[in-house]
Amino acid sequence: MNPNSLTRRTLLRQTFAMGGWALLNPFWRALAADAAGPLKVKQVRVIELTDAADPNHKSQYVEVISESGLVGLGGPIYPEQDFIIAKDLAPVIKGRDAMAYEALWDAMKLSDRHSRAGLYMMAISAVDIALWDLRGKHLGRPVYELLGGPTRSSVPIYGSMLGYDTAPEAARKTARDFYDRGFTAQKWFFEHAPAAGSDGFNKNVALVRALREELGPDAEIMFDCKWAWDVPYAVQFAKAVREFNPKWLEEPVRSENLDGYTAFKRDGGVPVAGGEHLYSRWEVKQYLDRGLLDYVQTDPEWCGGITELVKICTMCEVHGVPVIPHGHHIWASLHVVASRSARVCPMAEFLFHWMPEKQYFQDTIITPDKGRITLPTKPGLGFGIDDSKVASRREIKG
Repeated sequence: MNPNSLTRRTLLRQTFAMGGWALLNPFWRALAADAAGPLKVKQVRVIELTDAADPNHKSQYVEVISESGLVGLGGPIYPEQDFIIAKDLAPVIKGRDAMAYEALWDAMKLSDRHSRAGLYMMAISAVDIALWDLRGKHLGRPVYELLGGPTRSSVPIYGSMLGYDTAPEAARKTARDFYDRGFTAQKWFFEHAPAAGSDGFNKNVALVRALREELGPDAEIMFDCKWAWDVPYAVQFAKAVREFNPKWLEEPVRSENLDGYTAFKRDGGVPVAGGEHLYSRWEVKQYLDRGLLDYVQTDPEWCGGITELVKICTMCEVHGVPVIPHGHHIWASLHVVASRSARVCPMAEFLFHWMPEKQYFQDTIITPDKGRITLPTKPGLGFGIDDSKVASRREIKG
């Protein structure tokens, strides 16, 4: 093929017809970049949006702006990330080639000795996600195509029921309502930790029993222990609910307690999920090497962004462990899941109670239907800011 004979539109169409892997090939990436023009980072800023209907309601987003005026968005983010992005990360990537995602991620990671976890890695994640949104908008394609997808036209989700009443009868009613609308996979959250004693223990068991009795044997029911238990309690509980066949128990002990996970994996007898509080491939690797997780749940908003989550997926595929990203938000995880095979990323998480707030200022709203999300087709992640809801914008400086 003679690249000199291709028009800009034809070249971009043929590049993406080969799949997103073309962008990983230096030759095709160079051709696509030439066709779309250069993509340089002009500015990185954090903006605070104030709700036109309620001046006390605000959200923060990160914007990565190209020299041509395109804007890549990441967020909403925690206010605690603002200062790190504005002061530390913005100068690192300003003026650089936005297509060079590996170089940019490494530059951000190496910019501070405390970048390996916590708020600093979460700030890197937000900028990385905004950069992927910018690349997609620049090339006129959804992010999942840049990553190698789509592997399917819609992605199955499990309903994450945080915020709903967990009293058995109330939970039965809610679970039945969602199940009848096609949400046959649901995750519920335990309200009682070891400090609540045997009464709290029995209430947790009653929730599992009620949901299995209500939804029957074919429903996938999962349970989040909220990082709050100790090993003896978790093992005892797993044995008490084993007969109800939970798909997994999530984060029964704190993520730094690898010995605790080892004991639970050995003695619990039910599948275990975790990883939302693991901040990079290096932390995930420790769990994979010791065979501690049946499902990995790293969150692109926290673990290093889309760039890092894709690497984690590849690593987990080698170990035969599925990745079902934690659903702090939906956009970034949806694009990664849509770009991986269903064997590697079988589904996504959707927080029904909290997602309306997270999507409030966005001009495109993701709403699952019958247990699935149809893939967005707009360039980038697929959303912008709905200006009709914004009374004011304020840049937060470092």
